[in-house]
Amino acid sequence: MRALVLALALSVADPACADECGNLIDRVAAETGARLDDRSSDYARFTADAETSLTLSCAAPHPSSVGAQFRGANPPEAFYTLFGQAGHAVTGIEAGTVAAAAHRAQEAAGRLRHSKVEAGGAAVTCSVTHKDTGDLTLCAVIESSDRS
Repeated sequence: MRALVLALALSVADPACADECGNLIDRVAAETGARLDDRSSDYARFTADAETSLTLSCAAPHPSSVGAQFRGANPPEAFYTLFGQAGHAVTGIEAGTVAAAAHRAQEAAGRLRHSKVEAGGAAVTCSVTHKDTGDLTLCAVIESSDRS
């Protein structure tokens, strides 16, 4: 009985956070068309295509972020469009603004391994890694303000 009461208490400990994350997950899926693969109370993983995936972190009151991963060093334009849509879903910043910042950050990351660009009140970061298993481009857009 105690285990049941504890499980119920934990499941309703912060329904606002769970609802907020659920709303973000729904918005990312709707704006990008990506398939939801895995979800928890503060994280989600999506597949967009064979080479591209998305991850969402939404641990309120801290800033939320959405990342895009591409298997390769030179993502196609579709990657930036998808990333812009996902960034818009999470931050409300225009998708084109997020995509343009990702282009700049990825281009710099190709030279520096990692780059950060400000975009409409959020940070866009990109990294390019070269491993034995192949190149990987990682970009994320992170809300700039703490919501606490």
